[in-house]
Amino acid sequence: MTGKSSSPRKVPLSKRNGGKVSEKNEEPKVTFTPLYISSAAVAVFAVLYYMLTLQEGGLETFVPVGLRTERTVHEVACSKDYDKEPFQDCKPKRCARVVMDELVTESEARHLQGVAKRGLALGGGAGGASILDLHSGALSKGKSFVNIYRLLETMSEEIFTEEDFRIYRNVKSRIHKAIANEFGVNPSALFLTKPTFFSRMDTKPASTVHDEYWHTHVDKVTYGSFHYTSLLYLSSYGQEFSGGRFIFVDKDVNRTVEPRLGRVSFFTSGSENVHFVEKLVEGERFAITISFTCDPAQAIEDPDLSTK
Repeated sequence: MTGKSSSPRKVPLSKRNGGKVSEKNEEPKVTFTPLYISSAAVAVFAVLYYMLTLQEGGLETFVPVGLRTERTVHEVACSKDYDKEPFQDCKPKRCARVVMDELVTESEARHLQGVAKRGLALGGGAGGASILDLHSGALSKGKSFVNIYRLLETMSEEIFTEEDFRIYRNVKSRIHKAIANEFGVNPSALFLTKPTFFSRMDTKPASTVHDEYWHTHVDKVTYGSFHYTSLLYLSSYGQEFSGGRFIFVDKDVNRTVEPRLGRVSFFTSGSENVHFVEKLVEGERFAITISFTCDPAQAIEDPDLSTK
């Protein structure tokens, strides 16, 4: 079911008070590699590419928020990005975008939204984009990052629980299996990779280039290790936020995925899937980016609270 999509709807949203957590000592600072834009040149190219393709193609809704789908697929021709890679048992032999609404329950998604809110209450970016990475500990704080696990050592409150990490790992494993099944990959040849992180987008103006999430990009170019990208949405378009749709940039038409609580969207990470997120108009948009690689040298372990 597809239909032409209009400009972002503005919907009234109730005001919510963010949770505040006291801190006993000065926050430990730590430097992390930026996660959003690889270079100024890429950003300039992305803006130009976006303007041209949007003018030529227009917008079409691939999967609307009001449609609950077990599995919706849009096939695309694979790029040549994978041709010289050695991972024959894993790298894409067919390329596509897939949306599933039955893979993760709404209660699991709402629980993980709570994890994101609790963690991000300890920090938050100066601009409209904030991240929390449970693997590395990276937490947006103003214009830089802190390590949330070092921060938690200075506090008396319990922010995360073993149940939080158990749900996170279970959801990740289900998505891993779904991607392997969809693309005919042996699950043992497909590895979780970095960056894998929670994100929160809001309407604050960009403070640094890393806040400018609306630029078109290719995940395999931006991050290097990615072969398959997945997104789990932790809030719903038109209910908790407006704007913020995920847009695939194609030559004929730009295809949008409207985020829905518990919706999983995954796709091959090469330049066959150029994409961006449109600017938020109102509210807060929560999601988790969970990324997978065929390169065992780029694999990361599941997060575990007991080891932090």
